[in-house]
Formats: sequence, structure tokens, C-alpha cells
Amino acid sequence: MSAESEAEPTPHTTPLPGTLPEALRVELIAFRRDLHMHPELGNQEFRTTEAIKTRLEKAGLRPQVLSTGTGLICDVGTRDGDTRPMLALRADIDALPIPDTKAGVPYRSTVPDRAHACGHDIHTASVLGAGLVLAELDRQGLLPNPVRLIFQPAEEVLPGGAPDTIESGALEGVGRIIGVHCDPKVDVGRIGLRVGAITSACDRLEVTLDGAGGHTARPHLTTDLVTAAAKVATEVPALLARRVDARSGLAVTWGRLQAGHACNVIPQHAELSGTVRCLDLAAWREAPDLVHAAIDEVAGMYRAKTVINYVRGVPPVVNDAAVIDLLAGAMSARRGSYAIEDTEQSLGGEDFSWYLEDVPGAMARLGVRTPGDTARLDLHRGDFDADEEAITVAVELFTACALLDGNRP
Repeated sequence: MSAESEAEPTPHTTPLPGTLPEALRVELIAFRRDLHMHPELGNQEFRTTEAIKTRLEKAGLRPQVLSTGTGLICDVGTRDGDTRPMLALRADIDALPIPDTKAGVPYRSTVPDRAHACGHDIHTASVLGAGLVLAELDRQGLLPNPVRLIFQPAEEVLPGGAPDTIESGALEGVGRIIGVHCDPKVDVGRIGLRVGAITSACDRLEVTLDGAGGHTARPHLTTDLVTAAAKVATEVPALLARRVDARSGLAVTWGRLQAGHACNVIPQHAELSGTVRCLDLAAWREAPDLVHAAIDEVAGMYRAKTVINYVRGVPPVVNDAAVIDLLAGAMSARRGSYAIEDTEQSLGGEDFSWYLEDVPGAMARLGVRTPGDTARLDLHRGDFDADEEAITVAVELFTACALLDGNRP
């Protein structure tokens, strides 16, 4: 798939059904704003889960809350004894533990230090809207294959809520899975697509260093843990860069370093924590051993004892070429091929990758930037916001995928 320039749209001769009715568009925006005002952290999304469940039941559907207590799945268009493979649409429903710093919007978070700063409220409203539209198409006999809606909790909590969601049976009967992720660098009305890896692997790393402390006048009688911690912080990333192929993008980035309490006392304990990110799946599998060895090597030069807690996070999201073709065909049918652009691989992590260990699928980048906006808002910031027209775009993308997926061999 390659993006085309600003050519005129090339719609199908027979337009696909499943566009978003105006009344439902207004309702979904209100639904998104309600979620935005009441953000909930991973595995605590009880209000969010109940809101989704209530709306699906109102449409005559039968959602099932996951065994973990939050999140749910809901099938549209299934029949007794149906063995047709389902297309799954996935949304993540949790928020982030940061304050909402937006000003001048009525839907600002009402929960201190909680915000939908990654666009999961947009994802949720979009999959909900797609499910409601597809349910109506099914009643009209226009839905070729059944579709599963997956509303997944805890995406922001490593290793993500996807493994528990899969364990709850979310992929049983699923043949393909798709999702979108808000991208504030892409204009609303457009999507970014990429075959192959579109995100990186992301793991969590926690290191403690211990040794004999003492007076700063006599560092030679101590393990000088402050210096040891500083060397681990600076030299381990540099050392790793020379032990893996540079194209793998293996990177250790520290977010916390803590040591000591007084200016004239060398401490006995120091702590570092950060993330390990990697663009390449093979290098990700080697990363724990490489990181352990590098930390021990650097810390050993200062006689510091190490305890390393390497927490596996998520592998890269690797998009299937055939599913990217499905997304491209769906977007072309709705808005023309001009609305598709190529996108780069990101160093961000996404637990959507776990689904792709079991079934083919793909994630698209969903444009949420208002055209002409120069604010340069980014994800995971308290001032993040999205152009709500993105909900309409995502709903119509999902419904077109469901309709076109029914034509596959």
C-alpha cells in the first residue's frame, strides 16, 4: 500500500451502507465527553464498562463483561451454530494517572490526576458507534459476516489488559482483528497505514544497587553508589547500542534515579527505573539477557550489588499485509484513497500486539488533528484533546471493513 497525493476521491460505483446517522453522531460525541469527564484507570473501569454495556443492551445486543470484572465483548450478527470467522473491532477503555490541564472545554476531567490523555475515549466511542450501526445493518440483512466488539481494559498497565482479555475468550471464533489509535500528527479525516511493525516493544526495568556507604571524605572506603548509579544510567544505554544491530532500535531510557539523603553521606542504596524499547521482534526477545549483562558489567566496576527486575511488557504491533489492504480498501470506499497516508514505526508500545500473536490483524493511525491547528498536542499530556470528527471517520472505517471483510475468500 502506498499513499497517493491529493488526488480526487475514487469512490465505489455503489456506495457502501453503514454511514453514521446524524443523531447517532451527536450521541457518540456526548458519550465520548462523558467518558472524558469520568476517566478510570486500568482494571478500575467499572463506570465505563457499565455505560458501554447499557448502551449495547438498549440496542438489543448481549454484551458480556470480562471475567476480570471490567471490559466486555459483544457479538453482532451471530447465529446459532455459526462457524463463520468474525472480524473483531478492538477499543481500549482506560485512562492515564495524570491531571487534565485543558482549559475552556466543558468536558474536562472531573477526577483529580486522571485524564483520557491517549484518546481511549475516542476509541471506545468509535467501536461502540460501529457496533450500533452494524447491528442495524444486521437487522436489514446487510451484514455479511458476524463482528465482535472488544472493549479492553488496562491497556496502559504493562503487560496490558490484552492477555487477560484473550484469556477471557475474546478471540474465540475471530479470524481477523483491527483497531485504531489516535494520532495528533495526522489531520482528522485521514488515517495512517503501515505494513509490518508500526509500534515498538516496551518493557519496564527496575534496578537497585547496594553496597557499603560512608563519608564523602573517604569514597575509597565505600562502593560510592551515587557514582555507580550515574554510570549505570549513562553507560548502560551506550553499551547496549554496541551490542545489538543499530536497526533494532533497542533503547533504555531512565525515568527515575534516586539515591541518598545528605550531601556528605554516600548512601548504601540506590534505585533506577525506566523502560526498554525495541523496534525489532528478534532483538526484543534477546533484550532481557543483554540488559542484565550490561547492568551487571557496569555496576561491577564499582563493586555495587545489583537486583534487576525486568518486567516484560508488550512486543511490537506487526500489521498483517492483507488486513492493511482491508483497511485501505475500506477507507478508499468511504473517503477516497487521498485520505490514506503512509506512517512511520513509533517507539510507543501498544498491547494490541498480543492479539496479533494469535490472529492476523492491523492497527491504523486515526487522524485527530483539526486541519490548520498548530498547537502540536501530543499523547500522554494533560492538554491532549482530539477533533471529535474522528469518531465519525473511525465508525465509518470500521463498518466498511466489516462489509468488505465479508467478501474475502
